[in-house]
Amino acid sequence: MSVGSDISLTEHLKNHFGFSQFKGNQEVIIRNVLAGNDTFVLMPTGGGKSLCYQLPALLLKGTAIIISPLIALMKNQVDAMRGFSAEDGVAHFLNSSLNKTQIAKVKQDVVSGKTKLLYVAPESLTKEENVLFLKGVPISFYAIDEAHCISEWGHDFRPEYRRIRPIINEIGTAPLIALTATATPKVQHDIQKNLGMLDASVFKSSFNRANLYYEIRPKVNSIREIIRFIKNNSGKSGIIYCLSRKKVEELAEMLKVNGIKALPYHAGMDSSTRSDNQDKFLMEGVDVIVATIAFGMGIDKPDVRYVIHYDIPKSLEGYYQETGRAGRDGGEGQCITFYSYKDIQKLEKFMQGKPVAEQEIGKQLLLETVSYAESSVCRRKMLLHYFGEEYLEENCGCCDNCNHPKQQFEGKDHLQMVIETVLAVKEKFKADHVANILCGNLTTTIKSYKHNKLETFGEGAEKGTRFWNAIIRQGLVMRFLDKDIENYGLLFVTPKGKEFLEKPFELMFVLDHEYEEGEDDDIASGQPGKGGGSSDDELLSMLKDLRKKLSKKKNLPPFVIFQDPSLEDMAIQYPITLDELQNISGVGVGKAKRYGKEFIDLIQAYVEDKDITRPQDMVVKSVANKSLMKVFIIQSIDRKMELEDIAEAKGLEMNDLLTEIEAIVNSGTKLNIDYYVDKTIDEDKRDEIFDYFKDEAETESIQDALKYLGEDDFTEEEIRLVRIKFISELGN
Repeated sequence: MSVGSDISLTEHLKNHFGFSQFKGNQEVIIRNVLAGNDTFVLMPTGGGKSLCYQLPALLLKGTAIIISPLIALMKNQVDAMRGFSAEDGVAHFLNSSLNKTQIAKVKQDVVSGKTKLLYVAPESLTKEENVLFLKGVPISFYAIDEAHCISEWGHDFRPEYRRIRPIINEIGTAPLIALTATATPKVQHDIQKNLGMLDASVFKSSFNRANLYYEIRPKVNSIREIIRFIKNNSGKSGIIYCLSRKKVEELAEMLKVNGIKALPYHAGMDSSTRSDNQDKFLMEGVDVIVATIAFGMGIDKPDVRYVIHYDIPKSLEGYYQETGRAGRDGGEGQCITFYSYKDIQKLEKFMQGKPVAEQEIGKQLLLETVSYAESSVCRRKMLLHYFGEEYLEENCGCCDNCNHPKQQFEGKDHLQMVIETVLAVKEKFKADHVANILCGNLTTTIKSYKHNKLETFGEGAEKGTRFWNAIIRQGLVMRFLDKDIENYGLLFVTPKGKEFLEKPFELMFVLDHEYEEGEDDDIASGQPGKGGGSSDDELLSMLKDLRKKLSKKKNLPPFVIFQDPSLEDMAIQYPITLDELQNISGVGVGKAKRYGKEFIDLIQAYVEDKDITRPQDMVVKSVANKSLMKVFIIQSIDRKMELEDIAEAKGLEMNDLLTEIEAIVNSGTKLNIDYYVDKTIDEDKRDEIFDYFKDEAETESIQDALKYLGEDDFTEEEIRLVRIKFISELGN
């Protein structure tokens, strides 16, 4: 088929695809391909990359070889091409999903000249039989889709992509077109160098997706936040990304239980179920797909209205590509990410044991992600800068940082204290240890290394570990500090940090970091964490007064009845029955029955008096039979099993096990750990801690208890154990 005159290119577009005009750079790119030139295309998701090789393939003699990484993506593209053509053989894929008969049919159509586009996985391209076959095929050009997979610095590096150029040389050279939706200048150069196309014509579209709204939220009670968001956007299509297959399955199940049409998608599912779930989403049989990053590459669903990241991605490129699946039709696209620094630490742990070079790259990519998540700068400005594009507007009006600016403060002195402490501990400890030193927390490690004798010990006690961890993280982002690659996580001071210590200067830090204590919801049990949203201050004050009155009447400290987070959650959710009260943070059946009546009566009267509409659609239903951890702990304690053995059986640190036990006891379940406490804590110490909580304590704070009882005589663990015994005996 001849390409024809200038006018006919638009006519071809209309005839083959039904569009009356090209988008953005499409026409100039297509002309470059038709002219036989190597072409590099950098075009954001939704910009119409596929057309840049589909139309030339239909117009040129021979077959275009499209190298693509995913079987699902190939199937999707082939189906789409067949939909535009009267001839089914116009497009085929060649990959491991085909049987011998199907492969023979594909080859027959290619040889006969029917097939204009042949989609091939890089692994299939390297097979000797395919190389031999393709040597005898007239090839119009090669298109390398998702070309960022070539670069080790890209977000989805695939080693087999590095072998594409040698195989092309073996099959027979033809013009190349490489296409990607995400590439930093470094990644772009790496792709072009590897493919031997440094002289290619480069067509770079703007990365700015003006219709997308970017927001980072602390990962606190995120399940409830996600359910509330989806219900407020009922009937709209959305994708939720998680990093692990297990989380995908659990979250999809949780959404279904709460009346949301959702399905899971990940590489561990059998291909027919995975494909079926994808089709249901495309055909609007379900509203939400919960997926690992395997989902969405090249999926042409233009009306995805929101993309939620339950887990933050490993790189900004991944984040940009995944968020880019929202609003491809130019309509509304909300991109919400739940971020906890603990997730970053998990990703760092996954990197351990990998080659040092790979760890180095992974660490740099993660640092960019942390920088983006915790920054107070316009998110659009940061993203575009990352991809080598400047955004000159001061306020984009379409991200959380522009719409709700974060409070900043001068942090020169704080950074100095951190750097001095890191140097004082000989750069051999992690961030948590440094934060504990500054707070004056006498942990076992601090005691054993005598770090309580350091000058900076307790120097920042009034601020708390959350504050100091935030300073450390921002110090990492600003490159005053770094983490050791070989001994992952150990902080050291960079040359820039040492310069700063010699000549300090004013520095602005962001105040509202509540990220490192983000609670990763217990999906299995459906127990909500601290309620999202802001509490009703007037009601909260009334609830605290009622708690005080009850505590005097029962001669118990107020926190034994209900802790502050529970009252705060009541002032958000307005529970008016005992069943509803059980869905409140830290309230179980026992607590609700024992103390709940007066609280729900007060709330009901308040709701009626103020004519309040309650957010009852936000009572999150739990997935049945999944709170196995709690059941195991309760049964093991009933059998008087050693706490160390319980922790080991569930792969927990002792600290984490105590947190689980505290949650069980705080929500009203009685647990008898006397058998363990009596054996591990001296009787006089036990009595002293117990009496402190009974007669002296104003709050449940461990730090307050340590200060009162004496940090040299008591450990945090001892106080926690006796506090569990105290609340269980007197409160439940």
